[in-house]
Amino acid sequence: MGVPITELLEGKEVSLAELKGKVLAVDAFNMLYQFLTTIRMPDGTPLRDSDGNVTSHLLGLFSRATALMADGLRLVFVFDGEPPELKRKERERRRQVKSGALLKLKEAEAKEDVEEMKKYAGRATTLTREMVTEAKELVEALGLPVVQAPSEGEAQAAYLCKNGDAYAVISQDADSFLFGAPRVVKNLNLSGRRKKAGALAYEKVSPELLSLDDSLKKLGLTREQLIVLAILVGTDYDREGIRGIGPKKALKLLEEHGTDYGALFAAVKWEEQYPDLGWRTLLDTFMDIPTTDGYALAWHAPDEAKLRTILVERHQFSEERVETALKRLGEQDTGQRGLGEYFG
Repeated sequence: MGVPITELLEGKEVSLAELKGKVLAVDAFNMLYQFLTTIRMPDGTPLRDSDGNVTSHLLGLFSRATALMADGLRLVFVFDGEPPELKRKERERRRQVKSGALLKLKEAEAKEDVEEMKKYAGRATTLTREMVTEAKELVEALGLPVVQAPSEGEAQAAYLCKNGDAYAVISQDADSFLFGAPRVVKNLNLSGRRKKAGALAYEKVSPELLSLDDSLKKLGLTREQLIVLAILVGTDYDREGIRGIGPKKALKLLEEHGTDYGALFAAVKWEEQYPDLGWRTLLDTFMDIPTTDGYALAWHAPDEAKLRTILVERHQFSEERVETALKRLGEQDTGQRGLGEYFG
């Protein structure tokens, strides 16, 4: 979902050249969902191969990863494990939403209503176990490390950064900060543009580096207080937050109550809206979510034969597209960081 507090956070524009050679942790599920919902045919349906297998996620993953690799970024992909118990209810809600959207999509297909198909296709998107398995296979064929999180991928990505094994998390939202990531990089998309909300137009975007320490200093908060602020406006574990409270109002409440969270949550009548969910349980989930040291980070040259097997032979990708991407990797700027050094 993404916690809607990025407007409060401190960030600065950063160039790809400044990120060259740095290890960046990718929340794989987040990125794959992004590709599944955005890389689609004009009628809203995802890309498929001749056997009917969805390939939108593979196209997006291959294109995004090879482009960033060619710019000298050292990527590590972190995959979700078991979600916290608190998230199971949210996942069930999402499944129900998708089921409803799928029914609407089938109705639209029967009527050949393209606009309705486009409307519901993205909402019905599901990331299957098979898609995840093949995405891991593709990442490894690219020579990039895969880390399996015991729980939330964003929490494990944040842990890599806190451990000094990664510089920042690639993300469009602030969830990684709640798990303690020191830095987040936004807007690392290929086109350098994004669709304006509620408009049929695009705006130019540049990569942005957000710092947890700088943001906390600007807001006058601790990380624990930032988590409380997020709980007030809504997280993956309390989707709606407290009705009527946005980021700025939540900040004022924290300025008023400080660390007296009991008084704060009493003031917003938390128990009336969440009688079966304690705010302390939410706070502890963010502070103590499981992570693991059981990972090894190593980069290798892409396995070109394996990539052709996955993309060209199995899913009928354009061989020219694959060759062009691999050629660009081979032409990486040797004046600053050669391909051999990248994968060393």
